Amino acid sequence: MSVIVFADTRGEKVAKAALETLTYGRKVAAGSGSTVTLVTFGDVPADRLAALGADKVVVARAASDADSQQLTRLVADVAQQENAQVIVFAHDATGKAVAPRVAARLKAGHVAGAITLPDTSSGFRVKRNVFSGKAQAWVDVTSPVKVISVLPNSIPVEAGSGSATVADYTGDLGAARVTVKGTRKEGEGIPLPEAEIVVSAGRGMKGPENWGLVEELARELHAATACSRPVADMHWRPHHEHVGQTGVAIRPNCYIAIGISGAIQHLAGVNGSKVIAVINKDPEAPFFKAADYGIVGDAFEVLPKLIEAAKKLNAER
Repeated sequence: MSVIVFADTRGEKVAKAALETLTYGRKVAAGSGSTVTLVTFGDVPADRLAALGADKVVVARAASDADSQQLTRLVADVAQQENAQVIVFAHDATGKAVAPRVAARLKAGHVAGAITLPDTSSGFRVKRNVFSGKAQAWVDVTSPVKVISVLPNSIPVEAGSGSATVADYTGDLGAARVTVKGTRKEGEGIPLPEAEIVVSAGRGMKGPENWGLVEELARELHAATACSRPVADMHWRPHHEHVGQTGVAIRPNCYIAIGISGAIQHLAGVNGSKVIAVINKDPEAPFFKAADYGIVGDAFEVLPKLIEAAKKLNAER
């Protein structure tokens, strides 16, 4: 028996979500005395994969542009070969597409968006968010094979050790049904799903020409930048920075909202943040009800003071 961890290791570095998933898988395996097999794809250096902390690594080298159905075949095939009882994904775009397919193929119970390690004291129970994070529920999984996708920033990353054996996958993934027309490399800055701190702003900034204050605060805090949907729709900021129910859902340690009213659609994408700080000159802004900290004031007066304080703090370190 083993625990299978699927990790999307494309790109020049291993994403934080992949490391969180591997940490989760190692902890599940340790609780049951199992081994961990990491499954990934693409032309990833073997030495880098071997050092991540799994007991075994299986990599589909020829599948760098694999679609979700091919990845489903890959994970399901390795899971059956390893007699896996638990299969772990990150609850990201790839995980959302592949995990349900794997569960259906293996007739497995599936918990999407898990936020805790399984409770195995009387069965197999996993806690997950429901109602856009406004409530939590325990899910009992009774099937022999269990598929779990882990919500980002739910499990602190713990560095692995040792050197795993790395084997190439030799099975048939079938023909791809998705054609890749082009690949865009990750730009500069911190990707939103991986950011520990996010500085976000809305229409209260009055125009794209004023975003320098937001970007400067983000730089001083080593944070990612984000925006509300109206800002992206007006092309003040790129759409990949849009957070909310219809944008990117994030769960940083700290979310700073500047000039954002706090509509329910926006809150649905950020209310998993561990700390929410709101800056708004309207004391009746709905966002204050969800905030841990709030400043009632004009962003153009508050932001320079925060930037100055952040610079002073950085200078003292």
